Amino acid sequence: MFSFLFRAVVGLATLAILTVLAWPALVGLQNTWVVAHAASFRGLAVAVAIALVAVLGILLLVARPLRGTTALLMVLLVAFGAVNTGILLHRGVGTDATGTADAAGTADTASSGLAADDPAASLTVLSWNTLGDAPGADAIAELALAEEADVLTLPETTEETGVLIAEAMRAAGRPMWVHTVSFDLISKARSTTLLISPDLGDYTVTSAEGSGPPGNTNVLPTVIAAPVDGAGPTIIAVHAVAPIQWEMANWRSDLDWLAGQCTGGASGTDGVIMAGDFNATVDHFAGRAVSDDAVLGDCRDAALLAGSGAVGTWPTWAPTLLGTPIDHVLATPNWQVESMHVIGTEDTAGSDHRPIAATLSAVG
Repeated sequence: MFSFLFRAVVGLATLAILTVLAWPALVGLQNTWVVAHAASFRGLAVAVAIALVAVLGILLLVARPLRGTTALLMVLLVAFGAVNTGILLHRGVGTDATGTADAAGTADTASSGLAADDPAASLTVLSWNTLGDAPGADAIAELALAEEADVLTLPETTEETGVLIAEAMRAAGRPMWVHTVSFDLISKARSTTLLISPDLGDYTVTSAEGSGPPGNTNVLPTVIAAPVDGAGPTIIAVHAVAPIQWEMANWRSDLDWLAGQCTGGASGTDGVIMAGDFNATVDHFAGRAVSDDAVLGDCRDAALLAGSGAVGTWPTWAPTLLGTPIDHVLATPNWQVESMHVIGTEDTAGSDHRPIAATLSAVG
């Protein structure tokens, strides 16, 4: 009788813990400390489950009195691993996938802009948290040129480096306008830089220099740039704070605020494209979408649509399927994802984040 009760208690407790880790939104714990971190690493969770099943398999052979409990735990861990594997495969594990659905230089700014009602319009967005300019301007510019980027969102990148990137790209025939928001100049993490091709038209920064809603994210700056003549999408370079213990309230506030910025996908508007370091996976976005096909506000995730939504962008020292996808390109429904990939060639460039690039086309 005692062994049955022990097995039942252990089994139910394990089932509850594994359920929360596999589907935290079911009980509304996706934005709580510890659970938020654990739910970020689904690939690692599968690896840990496999290792635990192997250990329990040995225990099953040598500890006869515990065989019933051990077998139950093995079944639960196998189910947990299978569920997470299914979620990873559903979100996509391809690193290179195709979807369905102030200035440095003397660029010509007479462009009419890029409007979402032009079915031929398309643009490529490159996003990279540079860990305080670590890769250097030349390396960032080289990657942007290789990707033929029209927009660069660069969290933890100073204005000085942004200007150097733009100068290098101008010399290669691809000029860029530079927009930077800095909360202070003490830490490079407190700067975010956005580069926009003059071909997209004139843009002006509308996000506040000061931290906190309603004008910006709380701890690390986000850049919102709107087209001066109203033709073209609003472009947002994102940097939400990480969900460390003493920043949980700010982290949740950042995600709420970003969801509020991702609007305007209705017919007749040019919508929003936002990219950067959200310090959150799509699991953490749960409850912040306004429609079934959106993940945050009115925005959809390019990686999910392109089949690379499970590929880890942080940290670079971990294999992509063991890392966490916290860097995103999001867009309102009037932008279709043509391609999206996580760039793994820059893992030794100095940043702890992998760059991501997505090509979007306007829906006519």
